[in-house]
Amino acid sequence: MYKQILVGFVALSVAISNPVAANTGVSGNDKNAKKSVAKTTTYNIDVDKSVLTWNGKKVTGEHTGPVKAEKGYLTLSGNQLKGGLVSIDLRTMTSTDLKDNKEYHDKLINHLKSDDFFSVAKHPVATFKITKVKATAGNVADVTGDLTIKGITNPVTFPVTYSVSGNTLTASGKATINRAKFEIKYGSKSFFDNLGDKVIYDDFTVDMNIVATADQAASGVKTK
Repeated sequence: MYKQILVGFVALSVAISNPVAANTGVSGNDKNAKKSVAKTTTYNIDVDKSVLTWNGKKVTGEHTGPVKAEKGYLTLSGNQLKGGLVSIDLRTMTSTDLKDNKEYHDKLINHLKSDDFFSVAKHPVATFKITKVKATAGNVADVTGDLTIKGITNPVTFPVTYSVSGNTLTASGKATINRAKFEIKYGSKSFFDNLGDKVIYDDFTVDMNIVATADQAASGVKTK
């Protein structure tokens, strides 16, 4: 009887000092336990299908038109937007509101490309590189990135809605940009007084509708 009690006491002591040995399951602290890692997929922007539209306003009216993406990509981790880069070719700017008046159209676009505005000859490409994505609801996120125009970089934040179908990612959002932060001074109240009705507002917008495609063989994306 004494031996049985002694053996039981020893077995209990071993179990207390080595709980892993007493448990045939996997411990929560098991360093060898595998963690689930979301797959990262890169989607290359289709510059022919993507549409970017700029809009600028002044006291006496406004102008709007397309500008093309030169190249870029977006990345998803699992089904969440995580990063990306969009290069915008400013040489492709046109104005749809003046499409029926070539003289005024060319005058406007040449002025926008001049050193009064975007200095396109010196800085033909603007870039937007995503630095932060904050999910808000479903496939909507507040996206923050570094916008570079004329060699000057400033942060810009705007909401983006995105979705994936098969190997195609679509993303849309409208960025409001303060041109004064990029030293675009012409007609700006931030730099000049007494402009009257010659004022051109500092804020302009770029409405982005991006279509991007993942390579199925490389990314493992499956089409439904």
